[in-house]
Amino acid sequence: MANATHIDLDQVRQQLRQPRAQLKGRQTTDEIRAQVRDLIGQPPADGHRKDLLIEHLHVLNDHFSGLFERHIVALAAEMCLPVVEVFEVASFYHHFEILKDEEVAASLTVRVCDSVSCSLAGSDSLLSHLQKDLSGVKVVPVPCLGRCEQAPAAQVGQQAVAHATLDAVVQRVVHKQTTPNPLPNAIRMMAYLEAGGYQLVRQVALGEREAESVIQVLEHSGLRGLGGAGFPSGRKWRIVRSQPSPRLMAVNIDEGEPGTFKDRTLLESDPHRFLEGVLLAANVVGVDAVYIYLRDEYHEARVLLSEELAALRANPPCALPNIELRRGAGAYICGEESAMIESIEGKRGEPRLRPPYIAEVGLFGRPTLEHNFETLYWIRELLEQGAESFLSRGRHGRQGLRRFSVSGRVKHPGVKLAPAGITLRELVHEYCGGMAEGHTLYAYLPGGASGGILPERLADVPLDFDTLQPYGCFIGSAAVIVLSESDTARESALNVMRFFAHESCGQCTPCRVGTDKAAQLMADNVWDADTLNDLAQVMGDASICGLGQAAPNPIRCVLKYFPHEVAEAVKA
Repeated sequence: MANATHIDLDQVRQQLRQPRAQLKGRQTTDEIRAQVRDLIGQPPADGHRKDLLIEHLHVLNDHFSGLFERHIVALAAEMCLPVVEVFEVASFYHHFEILKDEEVAASLTVRVCDSVSCSLAGSDSLLSHLQKDLSGVKVVPVPCLGRCEQAPAAQVGQQAVAHATLDAVVQRVVHKQTTPNPLPNAIRMMAYLEAGGYQLVRQVALGEREAESVIQVLEHSGLRGLGGAGFPSGRKWRIVRSQPSPRLMAVNIDEGEPGTFKDRTLLESDPHRFLEGVLLAANVVGVDAVYIYLRDEYHEARVLLSEELAALRANPPCALPNIELRRGAGAYICGEESAMIESIEGKRGEPRLRPPYIAEVGLFGRPTLEHNFETLYWIRELLEQGAESFLSRGRHGRQGLRRFSVSGRVKHPGVKLAPAGITLRELVHEYCGGMAEGHTLYAYLPGGASGGILPERLADVPLDFDTLQPYGCFIGSAAVIVLSESDTARESALNVMRFFAHESCGQCTPCRVGTDKAAQLMADNVWDADTLNDLAQVMGDASICGLGQAAPNPIRCVLKYFPHEVAEAVKA
């Protein structure tokens, strides 16, 4: 046909091979890119490391009081990442405030904890008054700040406020007191060395103490992971040590379980005891690099740990592995080991499916030794005093010692070092000075938000691994929250379910939808027990990780032990 259009395919192919003048989508400018580069530094010869994305987002978020879209686009260009990937990561974490370019960032953010212990101490009233009285400042409710013994807890910028009052918070805002508090009582490097610190790790590094003997002490002591899962530590070291090198280590200090504050308390007082545990593990297992993941709410601890890591590098007791301190960004789910590893790699903190287990395929695809802070904090003491000394300290047929984070209606909340197997009643009366004035024991959460709720009549059950499961609970991180007759179990259960709904990563439907729907149903005066039991079954059976699997515990406990609080008779 005379009018047919002729297409030269060779010419089309040639055009498609030509590079574009610019990428598709929104473009950055040299000026904005220079702003980002001034903050995150010049790119190395091989480009910015992708796993440092979250660290770079923190730098921008801190400097500009938010993440403006223009800076996200420029950061993506600097790191040679798709813009959508940077947005996906930034939007996952609660502490990153994504702003449109025409918006104005808040001059300051005040955070008020609304978890169980702080709610019992009046944080709801404090929040409402601050929102009414403070202008030009962003005041937001947040999940547990890890300061339950100081309830109600708040943060003004990066400064923690213990036993927060309206006046205390307002004064900090007025006087711009927003930087982390000093920690004058912390044991620093020189004091730790003078007290015999790092001698054990020198012995192991020099071969004066066999690595196998260290593992045997851990195995004999029965030391288990103290972040919640409770896996035997000696067995974990042996498994990872048997894997091909290079082997890595990830330390979990994302202490986000409501009611838990033991790791922060220990870190703020004796950081080198923890670091010696890290180096002992690294030497025995044969670790090339260590990544310490610290929750973002712990600003004081981060400053201290950064300073003491610098002191350690300046005066190393042995050849040090590469040690990197990574900053969380407000995501409870990153307390789950594989989600933490995803976050360290610069990704959204979504749990991985297993197998493979991280001991075989973990951080950056390498065999990884993952530990909670407190587990490593115990290593020096176990090696110095021996397993037998540790084992002799239990109670009620249990062995060892446990650190309990105790908060709520007790006279003296705090971290209590007590025999494993101690009962709640004994813990309160022997270590906490009894119940707070005017309060009578009614119920308690033995393992934080995830561990369930038990009534006063079960306050004589030993608190330890495997002792609470017959009652539908578990000890987890040993975060004990004590309730009195002035409280209700249903309100505490609703509080933690709203927490789970807020913190669900959204990856799996049973957890994402189940926690939200359960929170709605639990807000009713009379609970729909059949529907809630169905939800609990599905969440427990089909969720990917421990968050969704443990979320049903408060539902089941209230229906089993406190039915009078949610039955038809109380509808009026």
